[in-house]
Amino acid sequence: MELPLTMIHGTYSDPLYIEYVRRSAPYSMSSNHFHPYYEIYYLLSGSRIYFVKDSTYRVSAGDLVFIDKNEVHKTLLDVEPAHERIVIHIDDRFVRDVLKQHDSLLLAPFQQQSPIVSLPEESRRRLDQSIMHLLAELRDKPMGYDISLQQSVIQLLLVSSRHVAANRLPEPIYVSPLHRKISEVVRYLNANYGEQIRVKELSERFFISPYYMSRAFKEITGFTLIDYLNLTRIKEAQRLLRESNLSITSVAAQVGFDNFSHFGKTFKKITRSSAREYRNNIKSSSSMND
Repeated sequence: MELPLTMIHGTYSDPLYIEYVRRSAPYSMSSNHFHPYYEIYYLLSGSRIYFVKDSTYRVSAGDLVFIDKNEVHKTLLDVEPAHERIVIHIDDRFVRDVLKQHDSLLLAPFQQQSPIVSLPEESRRRLDQSIMHLLAELRDKPMGYDISLQQSVIQLLLVSSRHVAANRLPEPIYVSPLHRKISEVVRYLNANYGEQIRVKELSERFFISPYYMSRAFKEITGFTLIDYLNLTRIKEAQRLLRESNLSITSVAAQVGFDNFSHFGKTFKKITRSSAREYRNNIKSSSSMND
């Protein structure tokens, strides 16, 4: 099937967003990335390296990646740059209005320890047929194509959920002992972001030199160690601003910032709004939905 290099349905603020891209040049995500909606990444051709939560995975053609809400992730260049993929975003409105009472079943792939789902041949063949139909609808946009896109996304979730229910997903396979070590570092940061963390003390804890640890962390996860730590802290700060009545100063201290000015600058750099604006926007949205 002949397809353009890029096709898009919707926007990031819509309940359903679909993006198809075919690339031949080297590409790695430049932005530090997490978001308040579910993401499905389906690789149609090529291979990629994908960092999700605390581990790095090699993703091959036919693999699905299920990224839960507010999960830090990043896709990186593998050996060959050429690849073709689909990204699907669904938010809570899609869950409420489309998945409805079946949400627990259909969202199960997002709740697994491993975010990678590799379907058996027969299931993948059925899914590929559904994906080809989705791409044709996205390209041609016939009458009611948005309904067809929703049905294709539900089919993708259903096939994946049945596979997850019937099969225990494998534990991460580390490319090397160094990958395992860096995953241990990431898990430590995820659990201790509220503490004062210094690279020298971290390197001593994991028996690796500061320089080598910093270089390996960037190579394996796609993030610098400090960028990842700040991203994790700001993600937790957002949660506290949404779900608690703590003052913004208390939130900053609780997520590990001992300098309030630094917290403010980091929050704005990552979220593009101040912490106060973020909290006010959340309150406004809640009032509109009441």
